[in-house]
Amino acid sequence: MSLATEGIAAGLGTAANPLRVAIVGSGPSGFYAAEALLKAPLAVEVDMLERLPVPYGLVRYGVAPDHPRLKQPTVIFDKIAQSPGFRFFGNVAIDRDVSLEDLRATHHAILFACGAEADRRLGLPNEDLPGSHTATEFVGWYNGHPDYRDRTFDFSAETAVIIGQGNVAIDVARILCKPVDDLRQTDIADHALEALAASRVREIHLVGRRGPAQASFTTKELRELGEIPGCAPVVGAADLALNPACSSELERKTNFIAAANVETLRGWAANPVAAPGKRIFFHFLRSPVAFRGDARLQGITFEHNALTGPPFEQLARGTGELHDIACGLVFRSIGYRGRPIPGVPFDAGRGVFPNEAGRISGAPGLYAAGWIKRGPSGIIGTNRADAVATVASILHDATNSEATGLNRHPKGGSAGLLAALDRTGTRVVNYEAWRRIDSEELRRGAELGRPRQKITRIEEMLALAGLPP
Repeated sequence: MSLATEGIAAGLGTAANPLRVAIVGSGPSGFYAAEALLKAPLAVEVDMLERLPVPYGLVRYGVAPDHPRLKQPTVIFDKIAQSPGFRFFGNVAIDRDVSLEDLRATHHAILFACGAEADRRLGLPNEDLPGSHTATEFVGWYNGHPDYRDRTFDFSAETAVIIGQGNVAIDVARILCKPVDDLRQTDIADHALEALAASRVREIHLVGRRGPAQASFTTKELRELGEIPGCAPVVGAADLALNPACSSELERKTNFIAAANVETLRGWAANPVAAPGKRIFFHFLRSPVAFRGDARLQGITFEHNALTGPPFEQLARGTGELHDIACGLVFRSIGYRGRPIPGVPFDAGRGVFPNEAGRISGAPGLYAAGWIKRGPSGIIGTNRADAVATVASILHDATNSEATGLNRHPKGGSAGLLAALDRTGTRVVNYEAWRRIDSEELRRGAELGRPRQKITRIEEMLALAGLPP
């Protein structure tokens, strides 16, 4: 009997033929998927690929440095990484170091949990003038992401505009306004701390195309803007006027977050605070129509909107009324989209891998979880249920002989993957090597009285991991 025949006879997910799954991406959805797979009543081996030398994705590089509690899931992720059957392959990128065909040959299933790394664009002329940036650049920069380590931001102008009204926009506003001495107690990147200490920004304008009832802040994060020392939120009463459809939306019990947001904004409008330092202005029902400036950004023209349509289906329509905000800095925070990977079906309109219950359409054996599956929505914890649902599809396909999604023959798993990476000369960071990087960051941070000092250069990370150039 051949090895392949023995594997089929033994059944996929047995000791003789363990289910081998490659997870592409090491953020929350990737780790939660690994946890669900390793808890399954099958023999399962998980190999997690991450293009950076360090794990945790947006928990490391997306959570604001002054929100350390939101980074606590890394404790759970670390425990998952200690599970038998789990292996971490850092500094490994699909289509750079290993091909999709290689992974198909070494694993029964490939689960993409690579997030939504690209920014949506406004599609306006002069959108990329110097002084105009995406929120992703700024967040990655102050969090020490190697991709954004060398970006520069001109904080010499007194007025900055943030287009978008979600929690990322709130994070950007808060980091711009927070006293630098407060940020010194965090793991914010040193280069960001130095630049923000010299910032002259005093006015921040948060602008959204819809009304206060549709803003996607969470209330806790919104209220934090009213607690920043030396900074005052400013809300005009006219911006809080609601049409009947908005009032109806706020009356629905399940929409309690929006109701609490409007209540917070109304409180600020009714009780304005005089602040000698910085101010955050909230503007609703305005869409950018033009970026002004020649060699660099000088201002933005906005069109006032009106909402039309029934509750929860309202659309923002331009009224023709224009308003200018002079500024030298803008951050565009209007959402994210996934990036295509050669050989994987991609929905260019939605920026996701098209799928049904996590099974990527027209690609047997390929699966998706997290933002690349459903789009950029939810919080860190949202990814657990999402990942578990995709894993249920993988396990169904592995344990039902009639399912056509998986090749049931034995696979090489991590050994086969390492052989493929050896052929490309890839310097692989395993989990123990990551722990050496982690320990050094913690040591450097302790010397400065901070939780950690992030290493922001990939070559330095690899050197600490014990991998020569």
